[in-house]
Amino acid sequence: MRPFASLNASKANFDDIYLQDDPRGYFSVLGALDYIIPDVAAPVIRQILAARKRRYDTIPTVLDIGCSYGINAAVLRYPLSFRRLRRRYANPDMAALSADDLARLDRNYYAAWPQTGSARFIGLDVSAPAVRYAVSVGLLEEGVVANLETSAPPPHDIERLRRADVILSTGCIGYVTERTFHAVLEEMDHAPWVVSFVLRMFPYDAIAEALARHGLVTERLAGATFVQRRFRDIEEFTRCLGTLEKLGIDTAGLESEGRFQAELFVSRPPADVQAAPLAEIVKVVSGRNRTVGTRYVRVGRGEHTQVLHAPS
Repeated sequence: MRPFASLNASKANFDDIYLQDDPRGYFSVLGALDYIIPDVAAPVIRQILAARKRRYDTIPTVLDIGCSYGINAAVLRYPLSFRRLRRRYANPDMAALSADDLARLDRNYYAAWPQTGSARFIGLDVSAPAVRYAVSVGLLEEGVVANLETSAPPPHDIERLRRADVILSTGCIGYVTERTFHAVLEEMDHAPWVVSFVLRMFPYDAIAEALARHGLVTERLAGATFVQRRFRDIEEFTRCLGTLEKLGIDTAGLESEGRFQAELFVSRPPADVQAAPLAEIVKVVSGRNRTVGTRYVRVGRGEHTQVLHAPS
């Protein structure tokens, strides 16, 4: 069985939204579940990118693993948010456009915003349509379409991967494992920073061990979790809580309140960690109370446990 396969079986499958030529389906499906990890993670990532810039005195290049349609690049490069973009793509006038017409409109839309100058972005994803869109509208400078779980990086893309100063993942752990990180780091001639937001149901130990073999020290940001989205339905809610509890993870006040929760792991060279520990460079807001709409909440214990609908 593939690593994480049994854990992923607890979650809803959204593979279809990544096969379309533009992100309208992505925003429609995930937006309806109050998917907010890009917005919750963005302030934290900006702090880490600023720390990297201070340390090395250069604007970093970010490799976004599982980049999909370039959403992280959009909210980090421009004064935009996932919520704002969702409203844009939900406009009925946008629904009538072809994918090509939408891409032309989006190129102008993003070009009209001032850039933050925080980073350059390269994307890596298995979805050719998503990567193609993100590059075509200018969100990503370059894109790599590859599955590094099963094969080595394509030779023509290795130089792109080597340019990364920061490796970012905000939702792909569970679909990618230490194999992908090793495949990228194996090609690099310098030590990047690795920033991962990881759902609590996915153990990070094997990835941290792989990063250690490449000379990186991993820190977990203590005392903070980051909301990803609401559970899609009661079945996903009960399955995921069961999975977490089998792993010995206490869900009280977190997933039991109806939302997926992620933790932050950052891996860096030892000298960088010593110069500025993670707790000194990151101040966070968890986003725990930002979702709206119906949630599923578990109350009681043992045979008296109930799952209730809880409007936010």
